[in-house]
Amino acid sequence: MPEIRFQVQWPDGSQELCYSPSLVIKDYFTLNHDYDLDDFVQRSRTALTIASDRVQAKYGSPCGLALGQLHEIETKSAQHRQLVQPKVRVVKFIE
Repeated sequence: MPEIRFQVQWPDGSQELCYSPSLVIKDYFTLNHDYDLDDFVQRSRTALTIASDRVQAKYGSPCGLALGQLHEIETKSAQHRQLVQPKVRVVKFIE
């Protein structure tokens, strides 16, 4: 399966490189677009779950890396919930 990494910029300006085992992530995000924090988390949850399900269909077990990445995104997003109108930007796709 083609995997992809996607670089995000969190509301505090920090950046993080994230992982997906499937290009489906590109169906859920547009480069250089600001997403409300909750929308970003929901899109990540949907895309990474689909990606993990695709791995499970092909190899017989879900993708631990995709599910781990989702957990990291959910944890990191919690650190920014107190900000007023927090936004996350998808900066780059790396295939």
